[in-house]
Amino acid sequence: MTDHITPVFDAVDIIQTKRDGHSLSTEQIQWVIQGFTDGIVPDYQMSALAMAIVLRGMNRREIGEWTQAMIDTGDQLDFRTLDRPSADKHSTGGVGDKITLPLAPLAAACGLAVPQLSGRGLAFTGGTLDKFESIAGWQADRTPEQMRSQLDEIGAVVCAAGENLAPADRVLYALRDVTGTVESIPLIASSIMSKKIAEGTSALVLDVKIGSGAFMKNLEQARELARTMVDLGTDAGVATSALLTDMSTPLGNMVGNALEVRESVEVLAGGGPADIVELTVALVAEMLRLTGVEDVDPAEMLASGAAMDVWRAMVSAQGGDPDADLPVSPHQQVVTAPRDGVIEKMDALGVGIAAWRLGAGRASLDDVIAHGAGIEIHAKQGDRVRAGEPVLTMHADDETRFARAHEALAEACGGKGAIAYGDSAPDVPLVIDHVVAEESS
Repeated sequence: MTDHITPVFDAVDIIQTKRDGHSLSTEQIQWVIQGFTDGIVPDYQMSALAMAIVLRGMNRREIGEWTQAMIDTGDQLDFRTLDRPSADKHSTGGVGDKITLPLAPLAAACGLAVPQLSGRGLAFTGGTLDKFESIAGWQADRTPEQMRSQLDEIGAVVCAAGENLAPADRVLYALRDVTGTVESIPLIASSIMSKKIAEGTSALVLDVKIGSGAFMKNLEQARELARTMVDLGTDAGVATSALLTDMSTPLGNMVGNALEVRESVEVLAGGGPADIVELTVALVAEMLRLTGVEDVDPAEMLASGAAMDVWRAMVSAQGGDPDADLPVSPHQQVVTAPRDGVIEKMDALGVGIAAWRLGAGRASLDDVIAHGAGIEIHAKQGDRVRAGEPVLTMHADDETRFARAHEALAEACGGKGAIAYGDSAPDVPLVIDHVVAEESS
């Protein structure tokens, strides 16, 4: 698929332009993205350009055009013609981040169409599709026609992104992953937003995580990423905003695929952990604000049971059995408090790595996960415990995995351990900041 590319540029000239701190032109960006996707620009030259972008950055126009060029390499969906307003949510990922599961049916119950294209997990961050695949019979693959039909009938669909949705991003991300060029806000933002803009919704709410269990470790970085993505969406005609949320400690009380499904169903049934309920309601409220849907209180809708009805219909529509028993790992081990006191800290990264080592995550996309594996949290940061009381229960299909999970907990935070005990704990807000659209300069 290379005959439509005219090599009017030299890749070396483009690399040197960015290396020397200059802006790339619209034509240079379009040529290099399409050329890389079609195999005209080889990996080693794209690696050099990516490193130049890491070191020199990009301005708002460049990032927008880079993102659009990646979108243009594939298909684009359009759900703006549905009978109800369409909106999506994207999280930058974290530990125990199961928010999509209760959010999609709740947003649909509030009157939105929610086409949620999701992915699988790598390392300590769980994948939404992996969680849903804990449900017997559930299928991740939907054609655009099936998606539209399900959105018309039910209001929500969670499925895998098609292979031809921003295909340039798939090959570029794989290259960045092995060339030390992942940590670039322009490249991170364009990677996320190329797929989300191509998805074709009217509105998008971003959940940008901050803390040890997130990609962005500090508030300044998170704000920059959020602002860049909100600008990209806004410039592309998608109503976009972001919430900056805490990921220094795990979300909810369950980490692991089937465990997180069970907890999500508890939320939809009117229970569940307060932090999951708070963040789900906050994100849906923001989706409603962006789409102009008024006079609907997502907290009241959650309490009414309407979201549970949508959940059951949504799962059934994709072949799943909402009444089937979820997988349960055969082996458990309890971690107890060594002393009386308050849990000062429960490090999200340490808990996430421990869950990964128990079998809840994968090191590569080819790995098979254990759907019942993970960690159940009995006491969280700020809770008072007595010596000997259970703090965590580890679940594994293979009991030899427990030793490595214990090591992850012990080695976290530079060897200080994932769980610290004391007399008090800091009060960290769950929603830290709110980033909204600004006028283009």
